[in-house]
Amino acid sequence: MVQIVGYRECNKEDGSKFYLLQLQGGIEMVISNSTGQFYATAKKAVISSTFDESTCKALIGTQMKGSIVKQEVTPYEYIIKETGEEVVLTHKWVYTPDEAPSIEGLFKEEENVFSQNGLN
Repeated sequence: MVQIVGYRECNKEDGSKFYLLQLQGGIEMVISNSTGQFYATAKKAVISSTFDESTCKALIGTQMKGSIVKQEVTPYEYIIKETGEEVVLTHKWVYTPDEAPSIEGLFKEEENVFSQNGLN
């Protein structure tokens, strides 16, 4: 399960607004590379939406089936806000719903597509 924990306003190239929903997965325990101690963390991701701001506010706290998974991407530069350090990342975190529908599953092939009226 993931939870909607916030939203962010963005602008399209034409100047119109849209909103991203901020998602967070469940708590995970990770071992620190520097101290060797465990710490609690949670994976985070954002998804675009068609909602207005008041709907986004109302959705905060909503839980959805799915998880946040690591997706490999073309390397990109990222600046760590707290330290100002610039790093190169090769992944991003994305939301994936449980039992996501496949494209093939959206179209059902049927044998009798055309009407058989008057052919008997």
